[in-house]
Amino acid sequence: MAGIPRAARAYIAGAALCAAGAAFPAFLPGSATPWGALALLAALYAFCEWPARCPLVGRVTGASVPVNAGSFFPVLLAAALLLPPPAAALAAVPGALVAGVGQRPARGLRRVWRAAQLAVAAWAAAHAAALLGGPAALGGDGGSSGPHFPYVLLPAGAAVLAFCLVLTALDGGVLATAERVPLAAAWRDLFGRSLAPHAVHGLVGLMMAVLWRSPYGWPAALFVLLPMYISCWVFAQYHRERAAHQATIRALVQAVDLKDTYTRGHSERVGRASVLIGRELGMDETRLEILRFAGTLHDVGKLGVPTRILRKDGPLTPEERRVIELHPEYGHEMVRGIGFLGEARAAILHHHERLDGTGYPYGLRGAQIPEFARVVAVADAFDAMTSTRSYSRARPVPTALAELERCAGSQFDPTMVGALVRALARHGWQTTVTSDEPAGRPPAPPPPPAPAPATGQGTAAELGAVPSPGRRRTRKGAARPAPGGGR
Repeated sequence: MAGIPRAARAYIAGAALCAAGAAFPAFLPGSATPWGALALLAALYAFCEWPARCPLVGRVTGASVPVNAGSFFPVLLAAALLLPPPAAALAAVPGALVAGVGQRPARGLRRVWRAAQLAVAAWAAAHAAALLGGPAALGGDGGSSGPHFPYVLLPAGAAVLAFCLVLTALDGGVLATAERVPLAAAWRDLFGRSLAPHAVHGLVGLMMAVLWRSPYGWPAALFVLLPMYISCWVFAQYHRERAAHQATIRALVQAVDLKDTYTRGHSERVGRASVLIGRELGMDETRLEILRFAGTLHDVGKLGVPTRILRKDGPLTPEERRVIELHPEYGHEMVRGIGFLGEARAAILHHHERLDGTGYPYGLRGAQIPEFARVVAVADAFDAMTSTRSYSRARPVPTALAELERCAGSQFDPTMVGALVRALARHGWQTTVTSDEPAGRPPAPPPPPAPAPATGQGTAAELGAVPSPGRRRTRKGAARPAPGGGR
């Protein structure tokens, strides 16, 4: 049980005692427990959960088993409608014990927790259904009377609500004891995410229970699980594909970080800042995910720039500057065939354009610049100005925002700058060290304020997304790129 706090272990033990108390009446004389139906439902749920843990099934299917936590809750909800509460609690135990457990530490304890949690939830759901006459509303065995629609929806809905409430309450408790998450926040988030899926599971469970009580008996109820299994398979494939996308992004970002150690971690923060801006603009979650990809991969073209140029200490020659200015086009070529990036590809190509048309690579201006590119440009400049690196201190967030606002309309889109200002007012921003220099070495002091530059040179933010002609030397000899986007 290493790795699980003592408070969490005590909480799990309490849940297990509650589950035992809930199931114990099923064994008492005169309880009239329907052992045949209980055995069928328990075996069915265990059979549905077993493939995720079976090595043979994993080898046959190529480790593509369409089972995850909650995939077969309809079986438990059908049990809650068909069985007395103690029997419904027992029906959940075998499947919970044979189900796969992702985390390695204390797997046995995690299975006990899962079994106790589901048993208590099924017991509560069966009680809620029984209080509203759920078994009677389903009709008699053998088809002596049909289900009482639409009234049967009421006990089924009560069972779903009780099941969801108990599961999320218990999950919130274990999060609070194991991970120190505030109980109210954990429960609220869990309940909001769980209610809709559990409602769908409840409808499927009701269909199973109605067919179970029909003249065709329990074999008819099994046919309901086939479309459920297919939907679970599709859902698992979607998550597997999404995980592959994430792995692709991580590999590209790690390659960039290894090549340009001056800006390690910069890509992830630009992705995060881009999402803050996009959410403030009201983008939906699908576009926000693509926007995060755009921010994270905006500098992937640096993989095509010689390392000696990226790590050069000293001024860049005009030829070296021209090479670095090719990195958006290199990046676009690298990701052009990755279909899931969508609008992110245009952002990678155009994030160094400026509203006044003096950016690169194509000198686009105004609305000609894609929306995602305008978002990433602001996020890129903001993080470059607020990141602490081994050779320079970060600018304070208010100073960086003031610089972005000053350059809005010429370099940056004022709408995107305003969205970032509003988002940071609500969520704040965590700056960090981005180079791999030892933490014990203090950063160089900030440079003294410089007078306003002459026309054509630009201030830090004006140069933000455009490489500076060279790097200024700090007192320690490290090269200082122009803040606001660097090279």
